[in-house]
Amino acid sequence: MPAHLVFENVSRRFGTFTAVDRVSLEIEKGETFSLLGPSGCGKTTLLRMAAGFDIPDGGRILLSGKDITRLPPDKRPVNTIFQSYALFPHLSIRENITFGPRIAKQGKAETAADLERMLHLVDLTAHADKKPAQLSGGQKQRVAIARALINRPEVLLLDEPLAALDLKLRQRLLVELDAIHDEVGITFLYVTHDQGEAMSISDRIAVMNKGTIEQTGTPSRIYEAPRTSFVAAFIGDTNFIDGKASTPIDSRFSRCVIGSLGEIIIDQDKPLSPGDPVHLSLRPEKILISREKPQPAPLENAFPGTIEDIIYYGSHTRYWVRCGELRLCAEMQHRTYQLDSTPLKWGDPVWLHWHANDGYLLEQYRAEDESLLTLPDAG
Repeated sequence: MPAHLVFENVSRRFGTFTAVDRVSLEIEKGETFSLLGPSGCGKTTLLRMAAGFDIPDGGRILLSGKDITRLPPDKRPVNTIFQSYALFPHLSIRENITFGPRIAKQGKAETAADLERMLHLVDLTAHADKKPAQLSGGQKQRVAIARALINRPEVLLLDEPLAALDLKLRQRLLVELDAIHDEVGITFLYVTHDQGEAMSISDRIAVMNKGTIEQTGTPSRIYEAPRTSFVAAFIGDTNFIDGKASTPIDSRFSRCVIGSLGEIIIDQDKPLSPGDPVHLSLRPEKILISREKPQPAPLENAFPGTIEDIIYYGSHTRYWVRCGELRLCAEMQHRTYQLDSTPLKWGDPVWLHWHANDGYLLEQYRAEDESLLTLPDAG
């Protein structure tokens, strides 16, 4: 069965700048698919081409097997929700929501029934006669969602829909948006620069960088098995460890030389020969930190170090530890009452340890991607 929304080798240029460079994507019917990346990566341009606000310079866009590349926006069975809500301030909430059906000259009885369904869906029945200025930011966004869904689009395009809201409200609306998607069952194409949003709501994610797609996959696949250093650094936080492959242990695991630190054991899930460069991504939460030297365990790496920086987050603490030439970030979850324990402090000698299976070999490494690391550096 063909995919619902398809981008085939799509490109878009603005003068000498290439915003989208030969992008191909297949989005399945009913899934929530996110375009994730930093500002200027091309994600919004791709969404605008799906909406019909921009026309590709090359390639084509298919919806349900039909070529919509040059179809005007009002002729496409899609609706867009913008960050700014774009509500009519002089109209009531019910008038805002029913604007589309009234323009389409839909029957009054059908429109009234659709309105009640939408008001119930977004939990705004009690606010139907208010004006937008009387609503909170979250309520305005729900009006925008209802106004888009009442037109029965095949695809809902969401362009940074929660960016203007505070953190707590964003988290709550993500849950509500996910529930709405489950209720209506249509395809959502979600554009965001927020990794947490994309990870929380998406069935699949396409990570974009400089007009191209670096990796497409489920949130867990993107996080646990990043293909490139860009993806590893942009999705969550990570440590990069560089070295050279040395001797294999068995068909799966191998040793790797890390400068003056010596050897570590890695999961060789990609072909490596002795002497090949190794680029490893190791998430902070995969590294255990302890005062005492851990008991030797097969396939586990352990190194002494000194705490250089600490950031306390409440639910967890992050420690930056100097291990020879490496400065690694490790994360300790607070699973017990912390005030009854003696915390680690600056300058303490500690041990870092992790299982070889917890690091992931990158297919592609670029040193400049380290600048994207979101690990807050207390130093």
